[in-house]
Amino acid sequence: MSEPLTEEQALAKVESYCSSSEHCSAEIADKLKKWGISYDAVERLLARLKADRFIDDERYCRAFVNDKFRFSKWGKMKIAQGLYLKKIPSEMAWRYLNEIDETSYQEVLRQLLDSKRKSIRASSDYELNVKLMRFALGRGFEQKDVNRYLTVSVNEEEFDD
Repeated sequence: MSEPLTEEQALAKVESYCSSSEHCSAEIADKLKKWGISYDAVERLLARLKADRFIDDERYCRAFVNDKFRFSKWGKMKIAQGLYLKKIPSEMAWRYLNEIDETSYQEVLRQLLDSKRKSIRASSDYELNVKLMRFALGRGFEQKDVNRYLTVSVNEEEFDD
């Protein structure tokens, strides 16, 4: 079994880790604890990493929201849950979640549901809408937003006839 890391070794290792990608303080604290670093040393190391800007929960939160919305196409509720699991304060999370442009948000939802609609087999419009709703809720979109889309879709279909 290898020797436990000293505080300086742990700092060098975690600085390298933080340089490769964005991490929040909770992730780094968990990693340090897994390496056997004492609670007091974890607190000191986190303070040093924050002072040297290797970790910044605000920056992490902004990047997480941007990444999960733009690339993963997650809704606000799923992003908020992900940030909660990363121990990011909800006030901070919602500050960045509320910055998402509403038009872009609705467009992402519309594109997701249009794409999903093509792959769903349903015997009725009701069944199709239930499946689309379940899919969108699973992606973290709120029912009120999905209802708006489903209502528009049904109304557009009625006018196309």
